[in-house]
Amino acid sequence: MSSSAEVVVVGAGLAGLTCARALQSEGVGVRVLEAGDAVGGRIRTDEVDGFLLDRGFQLLNPAYPALRPHVDLDALGLQSFRAGLAIRSERSEPLLVMADPRREPQWIGQTMRSGKLHPAALGALARWAAPALGVDWVLRNDREDVSRGESMDRAGLHGPLRKVVDTFLSGVVLEDDGSTSTAFVHMLTRMFARGKPGLPERGMQALPEQLAAGLDTPVELGTEVVSVGPGRVETAGGEQITADLVVVATGAEAAAALTNRPTSPGKGITTHWYAVDEAPTDLALLVIDQRTAPGPVINTAVLSNAAPSYAPPGRHLVEASSLLRPGQEPVTDAEVAAQLAGIYGVPTDGWQLLRRDDIPYALPAQPAPLLVREALEVEPGLIMAGDHLDTGSIQGAMVSGQRAAEGYLHRRTGGMARQG
Repeated sequence: MSSSAEVVVVGAGLAGLTCARALQSEGVGVRVLEAGDAVGGRIRTDEVDGFLLDRGFQLLNPAYPALRPHVDLDALGLQSFRAGLAIRSERSEPLLVMADPRREPQWIGQTMRSGKLHPAALGALARWAAPALGVDWVLRNDREDVSRGESMDRAGLHGPLRKVVDTFLSGVVLEDDGSTSTAFVHMLTRMFARGKPGLPERGMQALPEQLAAGLDTPVELGTEVVSVGPGRVETAGGEQITADLVVVATGAEAAAALTNRPTSPGKGITTHWYAVDEAPTDLALLVIDQRTAPGPVINTAVLSNAAPSYAPPGRHLVEASSLLRPGQEPVTDAEVAAQLAGIYGVPTDGWQLLRRDDIPYALPAQPAPLLVREALEVEPGLIMAGDHLDTGSIQGAMVSGQRAAEGYLHRRTGGMARQG
């Protein structure tokens, strides 16, 4: 069976859906093919015993600029975390709180008494973060970019505050060796300073579902693509599709297999999800462990404190995330439960483990020097899109999809297409 289309997008994650919406808005005919049973790519939400479980702990930062043209944040019903952290240390009972005094003034006293804010350390943190917070800051390729660990050393950021920052960032960039690009981490820092990350009322999958709902032609689910080439696609069902452009917007590993173009290695995460009858804290904050020998959990939270819709009435949902390094065996359930008992100061043997998610490729690696805005074209008529070609984030995925669309529109109209 043969058919034709103006553009075929392979993959209905954020990059593919953004690309399709941008093309559709300019009158381009688009078919979106997705091998899975739902849109979203790595962003999925399942209902388990009345709880909403995302596949791995994820948050949506409303400050991402790429969201504005395509997403109705109000319709998502975003439920935000508070702008701060809770900390378990050797000497703290209850949990210490460190929060942004501009947005959480009620915690100024606790923040100042945390013991982490030595003036020299605060000055070093300000020096390190200053480039990200400048008015004219722009994310770009920079040969002078170094790892976040090296840039913090250069700024003189050491001691307890450095440990807090390192632990927090390890849960954001999914590494604890300081190897991630400073430019990339500065981008994330800028976004954290401008927005409070949260969770949609119906789970993270509501984001790609909203993008897909805006398409004129429904995404073709359960349609596996077995080969691609310039202007051609073959599906597992035997359909041969010719097109002016093929956009491979799958995950990095599937994209590499289809295009034979190397992509970024991945970083993994394991997330445990627990149902509990009594919340171990009422804080709507991420909790990090700063004890001398904490364990594998890099962050945890009573998710239902920030996002009540994630748990049925009268119950609570706790997440705990651990790094899953390449070649490493995933953390055991017993290790995680034991560490959580120490973090929250309550027995965890009665907590119900709803599910664990072992995700070997949760984010692309972003070492220094950062390469953003990588070339998307594999060859004429065949391009790629995805956060592995931009920044490893929701922002990066959507920007890459927008870029893919704009490149086609520019060629199609002789350079006169409207830029979105």
